[in-house]
Amino acid sequence: MPDPAVPPTPPVPLASLLAREDLALRQIAGPSGPGIVIHWAHTSEMSDPYPYLLGGELLLTAGVHIPEAAGSGTYFDDYVSRIVAAGGAALGFGVAPVHDTVPRALVAACEAYELPLLEVPPQTTFSGVARAVWQLMAQARLAELRRVTEAQQSLAAAASRPDPVASVLRQLAQRIGGWAVLYGPEGSRIAEAGRAAGGGVSGALAELAAVVRPD
Repeated sequence: MPDPAVPPTPPVPLASLLAREDLALRQIAGPSGPGIVIHWAHTSEMSDPYPYLLGGELLLTAGVHIPEAAGSGTYFDDYVSRIVAAGGAALGFGVAPVHDTVPRALVAACEAYELPLLEVPPQTTFSGVARAVWQLMAQARLAELRRVTEAQQSLAAAASRPDPVASVLRQLAQRIGGWAVLYGPEGSRIAEAGRAAGGGVSGALAELAAVVRPD
């Protein structure tokens, strides 16, 4: 399976969606943590959603597709494995009007395949969940644009100071939280700022400077 074709928009941490009190979502299976993110929300009642997923989705379902004898066979294992294979990020199961509770076999399958499973309460609509995802995504995008704008302004201000090279390097090091270094055309180190990199990293940068320097 190729890497999911996720959109060029900031992902939404699943924890941020769970923190929305208006949604009252509850995670009941699968891994959790800040590293779990979603890129969009999609609703499907297909028994095999694989062909309709692009990857990174919070897949929402009310379980209309679940047959009556599903709990005694491999239905849920097959269903969850296909979501994982398609790159789905999480599964949201709507409680009511089809199912009063989340099927225990589905919970077990999500645990086995390490797919986060969310219980969507009756008062929360799937469209409301999708809207919340887009709202969080818009907020993340705005924060990213603000961060880039502030960085550009600080670099421009640094470049106008009496010591522009040192000032720009200090700003770069501060913004990236690391080390910034300027090499001359002949490969010599002219200036640096921030936390010094290890010998292996600095040596690699010197080699790179030698490769890209003009003839």
